[in-house]
Amino acid sequence: MTDVKKEALKISREKGGKLEIHSKVPVKTREDLAIAYTPGVAAVSSAIVENKEDVYTYTSKRNTVAIVTDGSAVLGLGNIGPEAALPVMEGKAILFKEFADIDVFPICLATQDTEEIIAHIQAMAPSLGGINLEDIAAPRCFEIERRLKESLDIPVFHDDQHGTAIVVLAALYNALKLTEKNLTNSKIVINGAGAAGIAITKKLLTAGATNILLVDKTGIISADTPDLDERYQEIAQQTNLDHARGDLQEALKGADIFIGVSAGNILAKEWIQAMNDQPIVFAMANPVPEIMPDEAKAGGAFIVGTGRSDFPNQINNVLAFPGIFRGALDSRAKDITDEMQIAAAKGIAAVIPEDELSVDNIIPDVFDPSVVDIVAKSVSDAVSK
Repeated sequence: MTDVKKEALKISREKGGKLEIHSKVPVKTREDLAIAYTPGVAAVSSAIVENKEDVYTYTSKRNTVAIVTDGSAVLGLGNIGPEAALPVMEGKAILFKEFADIDVFPICLATQDTEEIIAHIQAMAPSLGGINLEDIAAPRCFEIERRLKESLDIPVFHDDQHGTAIVVLAALYNALKLTEKNLTNSKIVINGAGAAGIAITKKLLTAGATNILLVDKTGIISADTPDLDERYQEIAQQTNLDHARGDLQEALKGADIFIGVSAGNILAKEWIQAMNDQPIVFAMANPVPEIMPDEAKAGGAFIVGTGRSDFPNQINNVLAFPGIFRGALDSRAKDITDEMQIAAAKGIAAVIPEDELSVDNIIPDVFDPSVVDIVAKSVSDAVSK
């Protein structure tokens, strides 16, 4: 078996990273040079001066996205800084290119100041067709995304929040078909109240869920908790409407769905036995899930999903973000709305025909070539409505 860590170091050393820029036009002759640069380029710039929207016609803006991070919440590595974050951003950039033919610049900022990050991205925006915020710690990420969405006329999307939430929703759509339950009536427990956990909660509420308990290290989050953390105050008004108290074990009693975006090995199989019939368990902590699939099944889980590629039902952001940006860029959307995101989730779910659904097949494989096209069309159709 390949040692992927050693191979990653070897390839990165040999190649000097994973990205390079290629020219779309030749520069082999003096005439080529005159057309690609001066004096020919002046005609292109002059056309854009007359009509700024022509920047989408005459330049790479129409197919260019920046992945922007401050290196504060990288994968399972934490606050490792901008230099160490660069290999991860390069990796994501090639996923955009390989899956959706989108050109991406990885931008790693040497600041973790909210105002500076916002100002840097605003200043770069004229060159870009979209912004993918990545690996920025909560709660700073919420403010950055909100402010940029308000101030820019190009799509801004924090994938750690929304990408995860979209794929979770897609997986739930199919899992619930197999259990013959529905989102509205299911009791859902979400463990982990960081960027992903809060985004999943909001997305499920928007999609129709009505009974969600959000749990962090201190227990079930409740609006009537004294001195409730400021970042939880909004979401606490929409969840745990009965003001339940207790830890994760208590929250899971009678639950239909567990969604984990927290830490490894924190869910005991005995707690699953206290859940409702045919429980759905999405244990997505990486690299070690909240509970391993065999343990979850031993505890009575009907359907199990993780974030890992070596188990069935991998809940992976790659199913979402390439198609979402492809659809947003193609439709010249100025934002990626909740409606577009829910449309993307339904598109991902629809990739698997209902007669092929099974407990180990509720979400498409990331290499299924139809995913990006279906998601892009779903997003574009939602824009045009």
